[in-house]
Amino acid sequence: MIGKDCYHYGSIGNLNLEVKTMNVSLTPQLESYIKQKVEKGIYNSVSEVVREALRLLEERDALQALKLEALRKDIYLGLESLDNGQGKPLDMKAIKAKGQKHLAGNGK
Repeated sequence: MIGKDCYHYGSIGNLNLEVKTMNVSLTPQLESYIKQKVEKGIYNSVSEVVREALRLLEERDALQALKLEALRKDIYLGLESLDNGQGKPLDMKAIKAKGQKHLAGNGK
């Protein structure tokens, strides 16, 4: 659950920024995990842990967006090559034979 938001001016590290405060509900496991990071001295505060987690989530989202765009490009190029007559018929017998040969070579 996310509670009421409020703004105040504060600092993050050496930066003086407008900081928004949010109240969030965490599972006991997540709360413990965050506290451990602070207690071990990896982070100075709970807020630092959460900010780092959100930065990593942003990076992951950006990477997923790049991968999705690359996949879309590959699909487009594949469809374009089919439109240009560069495709070849699907040979299921050959695909199965190759898979069986591969499995036999791996002792399965």
